[in-house]
Amino acid sequence: MDFKTDFKPLTVDPDKIYDYSFSIIAEEMGEHDFSEDEWKVVRRIIHASADFELGRSVIITPGAIEAGIKSILAGRHVIADVQMIESGSGKKRFQKHGGDLHCYIADEDVSIEAKKQNTTRAIISMQKAAKLHEGGIYAIGNAPTALLELIRLIKEGLAKPDLIIGMPVGFVSAAESKEELLKLEGIPYITNVGRKGGSTVTVAALNAVSLLADEQAKK
Repeated sequence: MDFKTDFKPLTVDPDKIYDYSFSIIAEEMGEHDFSEDEWKVVRRIIHASADFELGRSVIITPGAIEAGIKSILAGRHVIADVQMIESGSGKKRFQKHGGDLHCYIADEDVSIEAKKQNTTRAIISMQKAAKLHEGGIYAIGNAPTALLELIRLIKEGLAKPDLIIGMPVGFVSAAESKEELLKLEGIPYITNVGRKGGSTVTVAALNAVSLLADEQAKK
């Protein structure tokens, strides 16, 4: 393929693009303390963001990846705070094990209740999810209020996720919500430090865990 430009891509083969990208990431990242499976999650986060500072700030609690894999293979559901995560995730990988991915933020009942309480739809969507689903993976990449509400629900015994992927982005409460997650005990999580994050990197982490679940299922 000729792009009619001076620059020519190294390859247009999708698999080779991934391979080249991961090799560049490994070289530029250098030494790190992540385990083999943790690194598979972190390198996808870096791949999605091209941000090594973000990658180095990732915190994965012991057993978090294993908990996510077990949840997926058990057919538990995935709860997303925003539809971007729903769109970017490989839903078929959850569905073939009996689970699915849900996002309730655009539901009419959520919108009505949020207006009634003068609060965010993200908060109400977490309350709805906790009532509908036992366990599962909560993937939060956009709304700090969703993460803070999930933490509240956990502390009050109203929710007990198998895994939290909490990486909201922003200037208002994003870093602080992740600081609160770091204080949470008894629930495995994947998060990062600071304002950076977002739906894209949350999807990357979620997809990495689901790919590891697929690998385990094939063994």
